[in-house]
Amino acid sequence: MEISGEMMGCKSKIAVVMAKPNEIQGLMEAFDGCCGVFHTSSVADPAGLSGYSKSMAEMEGKASENVMKACARTPSVKHCVLTSSLLACIWRDNSQYELPPLVNHNCWSNESLCVDKKLWYALGKLKAEKVAWKIAEEMSLNLTTICPGLITGHEFSYRNPTATIAYLKGAQEMYANGLLATADVRRLAEAHVSVFEAMKTTTAFGRYICFDRVIQCEDEAEKLADEIGIPRNKISGNSSDFVFPNCFELSNKKLANLMSRTLRSCYAES
Repeated sequence: MEISGEMMGCKSKIAVVMAKPNEIQGLMEAFDGCCGVFHTSSVADPAGLSGYSKSMAEMEGKASENVMKACARTPSVKHCVLTSSLLACIWRDNSQYELPPLVNHNCWSNESLCVDKKLWYALGKLKAEKVAWKIAEEMSLNLTTICPGLITGHEFSYRNPTATIAYLKGAQEMYANGLLATADVRRLAEAHVSVFEAMKTTTAFGRYICFDRVIQCEDEAEKLADEIGIPRNKISGNSSDFVFPNCFELSNKKLANLMSRTLRSCYAES
């Protein structure tokens, strides 16, 4: 587990505990005394290249399984929030034109399709989330998951090149179908806090899609490409090759409603 320099040097009351995601006992010791766990980690290429592979997807799933088991076995842990991905929702079928146009928290990607298209990052997030829900059901763990679009924000893509580049595998097809969305890292952090706080009163449950922008035109594609430092055609080039009769509509209404209620509650208390 890698700890950033900023966190190591933080002067607030933060205790840094090292644990390996493949050791359940070590995770339990790290979680002991905590009432909640945010499982936000992702398998990273130590070389900092774009080599997110099928084996890394398997590692992602196993790490998620271990974290969920550790949460369920740690008496102090009452709630867990898992960061999944929008990619776990949108790669649904080879015959996408037969699907309903609305893509929301009820939608799941197709594992076989991810394998066929070699979408290993999508596969990893899908496996991680599915096994998390399986363990949560079997071990009565209070779990919610957040499925963000491509995470952006100040220098985020430069600090996390593996996840950024791996997410964009299939970007042209996502763009052509109205499914390429981004989530600012600060907005995503707020979403995690809102969901966690709402879990305490049982008003948060299930899955939540999180995004603040859908890339829908060439100008937006060019702006995103500039932000993350890649050629624009990696996002929108040859997109006509993937156009289906109907573009899809992404919905984050469930999360928007929850965050609106949470913010109103905070203002009322202040």
